[in-house]
Amino acid sequence: MALYARVSTRDKDQNPETQLLRLRDTVSRHPDWHITQEYVDVASANDLGHRTAWRTLLDDAAKKRFQSVLVFKLDRAFRSVKHMQDTLSAWDAIPVGFLSAQEGFDTTTATGRLLMNILGSLAEFELELIRERVQAGMDRAKKEGKAIGRPPIGADPVRAQALRQAVQAVQTHQLSYRQAAQQAGVSVTTLQKALKGGG
Repeated sequence: MALYARVSTRDKDQNPETQLLRLRDTVSRHPDWHITQEYVDVASANDLGHRTAWRTLLDDAAKKRFQSVLVFKLDRAFRSVKHMQDTLSAWDAIPVGFLSAQEGFDTTTATGRLLMNILGSLAEFELELIRERVQAGMDRAKKEGKAIGRPPIGADPVRAQALRQAVQAVQTHQLSYRQAAQQAGVSVTTLQKALKGGG
């Protein structure tokens, strides 16, 4: 059995060992279960590029290095319902089972597969509700004339002066676009827009 733990980079106070302790305890209560490998990531669920342990786990599953994967919670492994369904379908063909300690699901049973799909759908539904609330809040703020996003450079006199000096340095060929932008603390694109706008 493979154990997988993941904590988000945003949650600095989290420790993957907390999840692993729970997983090891779950395994210890089943005499026929044995841990073959522990995989740990410190990354966002959506950041598959930095989830190197997850990628290794996927490779090891394809090589049949274990019969099942145990996680603390569904959201530790999957970023969406589609991600979960795609992964579990691939594992079902190998076959590799999937178990979640917190939710108590086990894909080696028909009931477990059904409950996993229902829970995954509910999680995606909740995410969609959050997106709708955020969008409604942004729409309301726009109607009320509130600024959304970063304040314009002109709102900060120090940044505005630095941008004016950068524009002048480019116009008088003292600095390149990149050098002037870097010195002003703005992007090259922002500097180019300022130049087109007359500085």
